[in-house]
Amino acid sequence: MSRSEELFARAGELMPGGVNSPVRAFRAVGRHPFFVERAAGPYLYDVDGNRYLDYVCSWGPGILGHACPQVIEAVQKACADGLTFGAPTEKEVELAELIAKCVPDVEMVRLVSSGTEAVMSAVRAARGFTGREKIIKFAGNYHGHSDGLLVKAGSGLMTQSVPDSAGVPAGYAASTLTAAYNDCESVRRLMEENEGQIAAIVLEPVAANMGVVLPKPGFLEFLRQITEKHGALLIFDEVITGFRLALGGATETTGVHADLHTFGKIVGGGMPLAAYGGRKDIMSCVAPLGPVYQAGTLSGNPVAVTAGIETLKILRAHPEIYRQIEKQAAKLETAYRKKGLTVNRAGSLLSAFFAPGWEAAAGEAVCNYEDACRCDREAFAQYFNRMLSHGIYVAPSQFEAMFVSAAHTDELIDFTCDTIAAWNR
Repeated sequence: MSRSEELFARAGELMPGGVNSPVRAFRAVGRHPFFVERAAGPYLYDVDGNRYLDYVCSWGPGILGHACPQVIEAVQKACADGLTFGAPTEKEVELAELIAKCVPDVEMVRLVSSGTEAVMSAVRAARGFTGREKIIKFAGNYHGHSDGLLVKAGSGLMTQSVPDSAGVPAGYAASTLTAAYNDCESVRRLMEENEGQIAAIVLEPVAANMGVVLPKPGFLEFLRQITEKHGALLIFDEVITGFRLALGGATETTGVHADLHTFGKIVGGGMPLAAYGGRKDIMSCVAPLGPVYQAGTLSGNPVAVTAGIETLKILRAHPEIYRQIEKQAAKLETAYRKKGLTVNRAGSLLSAFFAPGWEAAAGEAVCNYEDACRCDREAFAQYFNRMLSHGIYVAPSQFEAMFVSAAHTDELIDFTCDTIAAWNR
């Protein structure tokens, strides 16, 4: 028995499924997970001495690669000064200023500890500001595991074939209406049928939890227009796309402005930190200024904030990082397309889908939740296991994204492309 197998057996006695987040269980690809001992640059090293070229990047935060020396040094120094104070620090202000400089839509921001908490809080702020209860989300968009948003969600729910979560009161779900991603008419119909009741439309501006699915031309613009027409707010869930597509996130790349944004992953530099923010008049409804209550003992803790500050500073000082990682992702896209796979890519974020027709080198387009669900999961599992056997770690689910980091060199990308080219089912 390998060390990873031994640890997984022990974990299974103490943790549901032996993991602390469902997709880590590797069930969708028919195997047990490996256990990581350490990471550096583009690589993960497991407890059995294996090295993997990592395209998961901790599900997005690792845009600079693992254990970036500048970030690690700053975090170690912050740890020496104390882990958490439950009181304000100058660093909180500095990170808030950095976020606002990168994303001009964010006039006021609140730091929290997870993407789930950020989106949950942004939705609460939208309801408090508008005085309305209902929200519209999109099938296949995942916004964390808060009760009201686990309706037709993507990510781990798709991987585990769970359409909705048990334990969510019917009343919570009733206030969440679900539209089809990239379908303007489905949104228009819900807005008209619930006139004056919709507080906000919340979405991933580039979906990344049913695999990467890009908005069709005009879709985000339509959402901006219809929310303004009906007095509702537009919330961009940028837990994944924030600081990944560009410093200004989806707004910078699409030109569409949201009323509220949520951030996670990169904004914490690999530490548990997230944020939500937007228009000052909306955020002024949040306690202690307003009646929308939200709090957190570890919110803005100095260690996580330090990691976020150093990461954003590097990205701001080196804009060439974005050009480089997009170029590398484009090479991967070409390699996958040559195998007949459908590839959706936004900057350095991409997914290769085993969509119907892929074996004949004519994979169908993937534009929404239904398209993603038609993909060949068995073929994906075979592909995943072959890549892993060659020391390449991609997400263990057809419905997750592939991330490229600044640590993925030309040589490593070429090695990956060659491995893809040599794969046959």
